[in-house]
Amino acid sequence: MIKFLSKVNKKINSLIWTYVSTGVILVLLAVLVAWTDFMLRLTCAMIILVVAYTFIYVGYKLWELKKELKDYFKIKL
Repeated sequence: MIKFLSKVNKKINSLIWTYVSTGVILVLLAVLVAWTDFMLRLTCAMIILVVAYTFIYVGYKLWELKKELKDYFKIKL
């Protein structure tokens, strides 16, 4: 059980760092929005890319956690 909880703790920590880094990037992009039209277009594109990356990463992490749970409980699907 301790091994399982340590794996879950590592997964949660990696998700936390991902969300924090994404938040920092979004704050930097929000500052850049105030400058020019080119920067506005660039930041809109970057925001879309960051959101897409976040969804892909969270999906991967959830799939990885599901796999760990399946292996831990020895579930066959």
